[in-house]
Parts: sequence; C-alpha cells; structure tokens
Amino acid sequence: MADLIKRKKAPRLPDYDYCGPNIYFITCITYLRKPIFLNKRPVDILTPVINDAGVKYGFDTLIFCFMPDHLHLLLGGQENSDLKDYMKAFKQASAYSFKKEFCDALWQRSYYEHVLRREEAVEDIARYILNNPVRAGLVQDFRQYPYSGSSLFDIKGM
Repeated sequence: MADLIKRKKAPRLPDYDYCGPNIYFITCITYLRKPIFLNKRPVDILTPVINDAGVKYGFDTLIFCFMPDHLHLLLGGQENSDLKDYMKAFKQASAYSFKKEFCDALWQRSYYEHVLRREEAVEDIARYILNNPVRAGLVQDFRQYPYSGSSLFDIKGM
C-alpha cells in the first residue's frame, strides 16, 4: 500500500481572524512553479477574477503583479472584508477559468500572506511588489512590465 502524504496545515496566524480594514501582501505560487504568466492571455483571464472577488468580498486591489510562476497581490480590506473567503473564492474561480482555457492546473495549495503593520508604509510594499520584475531581470524599469497593475493607483506615475 502506498504511503499517504500528510498535508500540512495552511500557514495562518492562529489567533487572527483576517477580517476588517487591513492591508495584506499575498503571494500565490503556480502549480509545480510552472512559468504560466509569460504571456498576456493568462493574465487577461485572471485580472477580472481578482477584481470580481474584490468587489464581492470587500477588497480593493491596491497592486497586482503576475510574475512567471507566482502572483503578488496587495489588498486593502474594508469593514466587511474577510481574507480567507476572498482567497478561497479567488483561487477557486481563477483555477476554474484557467483550466477551462488551458486544460491545466493553476495554483499550488494555499498562499502566503503578510498582514501589514501600522508602521509599514503601503507605498513601500507597493514599490517592492512592482520592482519584482526588475529584480528578476525581466525589465529595466517596473513601468515597462506589462503584467502589473492596480485598481486604484496610476502605477506608471509612482
């Protein structure tokens, strides 16, 4: 009989509810770290899913950045927001849309999150995310990278 692989519990803070007006830095990794986001079509499919989930679950998409094998999100919660519900809905809907188009799996299990503390500047985290393609050697200036954006900010002016 084959050994069963025990799944790790999702890495969430045990005494934190992930609800309300908080800012979250999220990273989702593609399945087997496949470089899925190398062209426009997957990004075009997933961008509306990010925005739709935000509207439904009370989040503003402050910044998004699709790297070849992962996605960074900077989300701003509202009074009624629940990050766990948002992420469950987003990952499920995005995986469905992606599989329908490409007949392939999209995400690894779970996601990484960082709850911004009061002393952390949102602009600094936004710049960190936007400069990810620069650090990876994909572009010279983040403004050249076609797979980043925001629902609130003009990132070209940052």
